[in-house]
Amino acid sequence: MSTEFVAIGVLWYVVFLLSTTAHEASHALVAKLGGDLTAFHRGQVSLNPIPHIRREPFGMVLLPILSYATGGWMMGWASAPYDPLWQLKHPRRAAWMSLAGPAANFTLVLIAGIAVHAGIAMGAFQAPESANFQRVVEASSPGFAEGAAKFLSLLFSLNVLLGAFNLLPIPPLDGYSALGLLLTDGGARRLEGLRQSVRSFSFIGLLLCWQLFGKLYGPLFAFALRALYPTLHYGG
Repeated sequence: MSTEFVAIGVLWYVVFLLSTTAHEASHALVAKLGGDLTAFHRGQVSLNPIPHIRREPFGMVLLPILSYATGGWMMGWASAPYDPLWQLKHPRRAAWMSLAGPAANFTLVLIAGIAVHAGIAMGAFQAPESANFQRVVEASSPGFAEGAAKFLSLLFSLNVLLGAFNLLPIPPLDGYSALGLLLTDGGARRLEGLRQSVRSFSFIGLLLCWQLFGKLYGPLFAFALRALYPTLHYGG
C-alpha cells in the first residue's frame, strides 16, 4: 500500500465525512424546524461528525475504509432518527425533511464548483482536457494546489452522486418521501404509511436503486461536468 494511496484515502474520508454529515445534519435541522426533535436531542443537528458516527459506526467508519482498501473508492451510509408518528401526522414537513439531505449535497457541489473556478481564476488550477470521477480539476503546480484539486474533485463528484442517488423515488431513499409534496395531505399520509409498512424490505429497495442508478449516473455526471466546464469533452 503506497503512501500516495493512503494520502488519497485520507482525502476521500474527509470528503465522505463532510458529505454524509452535512446530509444528515440537514435532515435533522429541517425535522427540528418542523417539530420533530428526535435527531436534535441526539446531537445530530451539527456538522460535528461524532454524533453521526456514534449512530452508524459501521456505515461511517468501517465500510468506507474497507471499500477504499479493496476497491479504491468509498461507500457507506449514515442516518438521522425521526419520529414515525410525526412523519405520518405531518407528511409534507417530512417531505421537506427528506429533500434537505440531497439539497445539502447539491450545495456542496455548488461550493466545490465555485472554488474550482476561483482557483482557475487565480492560476492555481486548470480545467482538464477530459475528466472522470476523481479528476474534475487539475493543479497548475504540485504541492498544496494538487491536494486542493483532488479534494475539490472528490467533493464535487461524490456529492453529485449522493444528491442524485437519494432523489430516486423508491423507498427507503429521500426521493420517495419527497413525492408527498406533489400529493394532497391524505395522499402524502398514505404514501408514508406505505413506506413504513415495507420498511423490512428496505435492503431490496436499495439494491434496485443501485442497479438503476448505475445506468443513470454516467449521463448525470457528464451533465454536471458540462455545467462546470461548458466546453469540456467528457471522458469516462
